Amino acid sequence: MSSPRSIAYQGEPGSNSHSVCVRDYPELESIPCASFEDVFALVEGGEADLALIPIDNSLAGRVADIHHFLPTSSLFIIAEKFLRIRFSLLGLPGTDISEIRTVHSHVHALGQCRKVIKELGLKPIISGDTAGAAREIVEAGDKSQAAISPPLAAGIYGLDVLREEVEDEDHNTTRFVVLSREFVPAPTDAPAVTTFIFNVRNIPAALYKALGGFATNGVNMTKLESYMVGGHFAATQFLAEVDGHPDDPGLKRALDELAFFTTDIKVIGVYPADAARDEHSRG
Repeated sequence: MSSPRSIAYQGEPGSNSHSVCVRDYPELESIPCASFEDVFALVEGGEADLALIPIDNSLAGRVADIHHFLPTSSLFIIAEKFLRIRFSLLGLPGTDISEIRTVHSHVHALGQCRKVIKELGLKPIISGDTAGAAREIVEAGDKSQAAISPPLAAGIYGLDVLREEVEDEDHNTTRFVVLSREFVPAPTDAPAVTTFIFNVRNIPAALYKALGGFATNGVNMTKLESYMVGGHFAATQFLAEVDGHPDDPGLKRALDELAFFTTDIKVIGVYPADAARDEHSRG
């Protein structure tokens, strides 16, 4: 794989996705995109080298839009990253916290920071993006407005941090995946994760039989998501994630058994398990 020069993400500068790009890929140009679709298109079209997208959150569950893009995308997962979500209450320079009347943020962020909103008696205002909320209050120039945003947004938009870590829960974590146009498998001498998509045959107990090989071969399956295919309610396509590398004997046997009960298997990533995975798996 040639050395990447840029990484695309969904959101505005200062968002959580941007924070991961800055933390883990400081040498790359971070390219903000308006939508997940734009992120995929930018990398698939060669205008960016990597994509960073959120895939799961410990409070909100899976990021639904992403799971619809993965089966049809030509990109491959090459890494996973975890981010402990932290929010700050931001205001215009010189603002006293007693001056605030409204607070702006994404609907999920507002829902995850109910305690501080209630404590300060603020009226929540929904914005499209947490970092975008910071930009909006700068544009408004009104000290009665504040934003709940990632800490990175304060420096980007020149705002004061009125209070740090205003989230209700301290275990709010998002898992991101990094995608590339090239399939870059993880080495076999370290913990790995394999993500794949498969369609089950239209026979009784096909899914049960398809998954049996993972149990009998001692393979830990950490994710199984179903998809509606072709507008039919019978779920025949699945996205799965397992611990291990396809070259591991147990996983190799399990995938061989899976092939007997499926019409198609597509491996979309064999990537190193992030060091934070065990910690977050334990909750």
